[in-house]
Amino acid sequence: MTIELITFDLDDTLWDVTPVMQDAEAALRNWLSLHAPRLGAMPVDHLWTIRAQLLDDEPALKHRLSELRRRILLNALESAGYGHEEAVTLAECGFQIFLAARHQVELFAEVHPTLEALANRFQLGVITNGNADVRRLGLADYFQFALCAEELGVGKPDPKPFAEALARAGVKAEHAVHIGDHPSDDIAGAQAAGLRAIWFNPQGKPWQASGAPDAEIGSLAELPALLERWI
Repeated sequence: MTIELITFDLDDTLWDVTPVMQDAEAALRNWLSLHAPRLGAMPVDHLWTIRAQLLDDEPALKHRLSELRRRILLNALESAGYGHEEAVTLAECGFQIFLAARHQVELFAEVHPTLEALANRFQLGVITNGNADVRRLGLADYFQFALCAEELGVGKPDPKPFAEALARAGVKAEHAVHIGDHPSDDIAGAQAAGLRAIWFNPQGKPWQASGAPDAEIGSLAELPALLERWI
């Protein structure tokens, strides 16, 4: 079956997200300690309580990570005694500090050569539940589009992001492939929408979910040869 579209997950597919998020959280904490010292005495557990309450009140926020983080900061700052206007300003400034650090990623070594090779032959797109922006990462030229749950209002494994990707590309599901690391969000989600799904598994973990991916790779450098066998 001819392949016309390849979509990619971002976090833990094009880079290791754990150290990125740890550094971003640290950057935010350091900034808040200087600019919102009253928040310093607030235990971390309280932030998780605020998060849980916000999600209980508005479940759709789980797909809007940027807005959720803004609201957590706003609630925490107001709880710490900052007035509303000042809290709004501090929350937005703090969020931007976090977001800038969140984009300080170290791409896997194979990312640029693999995307360059594939972009010459296929339409490429992004489907992510996170809030990383390929434009800020210098990757936008490889992709025809980038879809994020924040903008769509729904995230993987719901079929809607995959259906939107197919619509953007003007491609039928049987001509599309999705690559990602998450067994449910990426593999099961893509397959439920009719796409083939490639599991990115650099650590060689055993497959423990139901069903099975259409293929598995341990390095993005394996993608061109794998896709060649499918053409």
